[in-house]
Amino acid sequence: VQLQASGGGLVQAGGSLRLSCAASGNIFSINAMSMYWYRQAPGKQREMVAAITGGGATSYADSVNGRFTIFRDNTKKTMYLQMHSLKYEDTAVYTCAALSVGVFYWGQGTLVTVSS
Repeated sequence: VQLQASGGGLVQAGGSLRLSCAASGNIFSINAMSMYWYRQAPGKQREMVAAITGGGATSYADSVNGRFTIFRDNTKKTMYLQMHSLKYEDTAVYTCAALSVGVFYWGQGTLVTVSS
């Protein structure tokens, strides 16, 4: 399974951005695949930002709950992270990941920079 993240960039505080993560390769069942967004800010540990199961159940880190929305389009094999009310502390490299048939896959990161 290959994961391709995109959509990062520079945005002002209070602004919005949407990240995408396209899955490809030998996907057993996209509908059974849980997908995740992680982020790592400079000098900090990586943290999970949001998760979505194959059935669409979602969970969020407290720091982004109410501001970020994770969703997916299984027909396009793509997951998204819609980010609103961005803060300077949201600046990080955002990486998508997926769990498929007991195997965890990482994609590459996309940089989100929020200017204060």
